Amino acid sequence: MSQAVTAPPPPRIGRLSIAALGVLALALGTLQSVVEPAIPLLQGELGVTPDEGALIGNTLLITGAVLTPVAGKLGDRYGGKRVLIRLMAVVAAGGLLAGVAPNLPVLLLGQVLQGAMVGALPLSFILVRKHLSAGESQVAIGVVIALFTGGGMVGTLIAGPIAELLSWHWMFALPTVVIIATTMAVARLMPHDPPAESDSGIDWPGVLLLSGTLLTFMLGLVTVTNGSLPPLAVGAVAVAVAALGTGWVAVERRALSPMVDLRMLAKPAMWHACVLTFVITVTAGMVIFLLPQLFAISGDGYGFGASTTDIGLFLLPGAVAGALSDSVGGVAARRFGPRAVVVVGAVVTAATLTALAAQHTAPWHLVLAKVLTAFAAGVGTTALLAGTATAVETKDIGIATSLLVVTRVIGVALGAQLGGAILGAGGDPVTGLPAESAFVTGFAVAGLVAALSLFVVRVTKLHVTKLRVTNKGVGA
Repeated sequence: MSQAVTAPPPPRIGRLSIAALGVLALALGTLQSVVEPAIPLLQGELGVTPDEGALIGNTLLITGAVLTPVAGKLGDRYGGKRVLIRLMAVVAAGGLLAGVAPNLPVLLLGQVLQGAMVGALPLSFILVRKHLSAGESQVAIGVVIALFTGGGMVGTLIAGPIAELLSWHWMFALPTVVIIATTMAVARLMPHDPPAESDSGIDWPGVLLLSGTLLTFMLGLVTVTNGSLPPLAVGAVAVAVAALGTGWVAVERRALSPMVDLRMLAKPAMWHACVLTFVITVTAGMVIFLLPQLFAISGDGYGFGASTTDIGLFLLPGAVAGALSDSVGGVAARRFGPRAVVVVGAVVTAATLTALAAQHTAPWHLVLAKVLTAFAAGVGTTALLAGTATAVETKDIGIATSLLVVTRVIGVALGAQLGGAILGAGGDPVTGLPAESAFVTGFAVAGLVAALSLFVVRVTKLHVTKLRVTNKGVGA
């Protein structure tokens, strides 16, 4: 009588392995966040305009946007540990390249490579879920997420002291050294996880086309707004963006395993959530870029001439508020519904930015604005994410949430680039610095964009109400 042969359970991992993943997440969060308070410094050191400076943070976001739907698939196919180590090698190369960058193009290339860090979190989740029970996995995943968020706060605080005591190059080099060391620890402590069999391939054409579309659009926005391109070249950039975007859509519609299943966007609940997420994060991206610029500048009657260290301290309360908002957003969505959360957040954000456009004469004005807008944006996008996850079928949750995460990243990147474009276009012809009126315009435009989400909510109100009734009817 033959007995079925069962595969042995995967080995369990101990606290040291979880600690190594946690410290790696902390270092990655630090490396990701050192740029925000240091952008004014980097612009001065590299001799670039604000719209060019906005690219420094955006290139990392773009890489993250295109890798978000791919990282988990790679981990499932080839093993989480194997893919994590290789991605961290790419991140380390990017960090070291940024650490020795002599000019903007090299720094941007380093940031593109660093964007591979976005794959660390889903791959870490794969590892702990394969080697721990469900309950233990939840605890471990919570630790990793909390340390990544904490790393964002650490990076905000240490960017200034490192740049001022050593140089801006060390802002990238020091976290990268920690990443290399902790990756070696993970390689030693974490057992190998067997790859899973899969019939679906990786949509590499889709990855390349989306990357090319976003990068071409961002670079085109910079060159168009600073007036360095003739009209014919502007038209060529627009055609290139349209061609790449059209090619990406065509590839995604025909791919057997697309990186983004565009059929999901045909569902009203999905595209409503994507539009609202995009509007909210465009506003957030503008604020993220404009506030450090105003802190740093020392104009005639405006600005504060703050150092990178001071900027980090000014931005820290907003980083804390943003971290807290992620936990509040899901609770608020369950209690009041995503629509109510988005409406309140939009009203708060629009009112805050309108007030900031009129009154920005003290640092606390900017600090308070950062806290309010960061909390409102975080609560709103998290509520939409949670609401969408409960509105779609269980089998579509991964696709739906990936779409929203990609939308979130693209919105922040576009918002930051728009903020840079406004400052670049509003430069003083004598000093070359952005005029106060450019900041006023930037805050006013960001407030108008925030208010636009109220219009979107109004337009989509009937359908979402019907969706909720349907969900209640089936016991959702």
